[in-house]
Amino acid sequence: MKKSVLTLSLALMAFFSHAQDFTIPLWEGTPPLQKEMDLKETAVREGILRIANVQNPTIEVYLPTKQIATGKAVLIFPGGGYGILAYDWEGTDFAKWLNAQGIAGIVVKYRLPKSESLTDPKEVPLLDAQRAMRLARHHAAEWNINPAKIGVMGFSAGGHLASTISTQYKHEVNRPKDAIDALSARPDFSILVYPVISFRDASAHSGSRNALIGENASQELVDRFSGELNVNAETPPTFLVHAQDDAGVPIENSILYYKALHQNKVKASLHIYPTGSHGFGFGLGKGSLDGWRDVLLGWIGDL
Repeated sequence: MKKSVLTLSLALMAFFSHAQDFTIPLWEGTPPLQKEMDLKETAVREGILRIANVQNPTIEVYLPTKQIATGKAVLIFPGGGYGILAYDWEGTDFAKWLNAQGIAGIVVKYRLPKSESLTDPKEVPLLDAQRAMRLARHHAAEWNINPAKIGVMGFSAGGHLASTISTQYKHEVNRPKDAIDALSARPDFSILVYPVISFRDASAHSGSRNALIGENASQELVDRFSGELNVNAETPPTFLVHAQDDAGVPIENSILYYKALHQNKVKASLHIYPTGSHGFGFGLGKGSLDGWRDVLLGWIGDL
């Protein structure tokens, strides 16, 4: 019996050893909307790995083995109020989990608007998100990904970014372009986990809003970055999950976005659990919330 267990273990190790994970930069040289400064990224691990002051944005790519690959991929935007990135808790941990389901997980280490090196901070997270999507499509054949099955997944402020690219994937800023920019930045589906959506007063997460557009932003900017106001019939199908007792980002954010999707006849699935608070991640040990990922996998399978 021990021999058979050892044989199985070795076989599984050999099987999964063919999975790939690697990191590549989003941009060659100095990223757009950024000036050269001697600033350093910081990474602090206090239970969760928190990354701040990103200067060289990247994608960390986790590819499943070809034997189980579905051809689907998900770009993952960790949250952190546009001030830090909860990089493992809402990033690499989920990429590895997706891999086990045959889905490529691509963690986006996007620049944060608080950095002094940015020339137009409010535009930079979306610009990095668009680039990440285009890079994934550019490498789709090489990475065994179907370019028509690439979605986004965002948590909290990362959910705001995921909803922004889902509604503003065509938004342009004045910058040099290359051949990759000819590819579409539209996600094929969106997964929004306790997302910040609205920057309007009733539902706003003031920390994310102030970090991205400032305390005294114009009404035009507030409306532009309130996702529920920018949904249309071309917005990707969306899965939303939230906890009713979320004291950080009110459930109204998910409800407003769902209503806008429904009004525009976009396929959407909204799941609100009674408890779980903000930042529940995998939801482990949180009762019925523990099963939200199984519900998500069923939704992805039905796309």
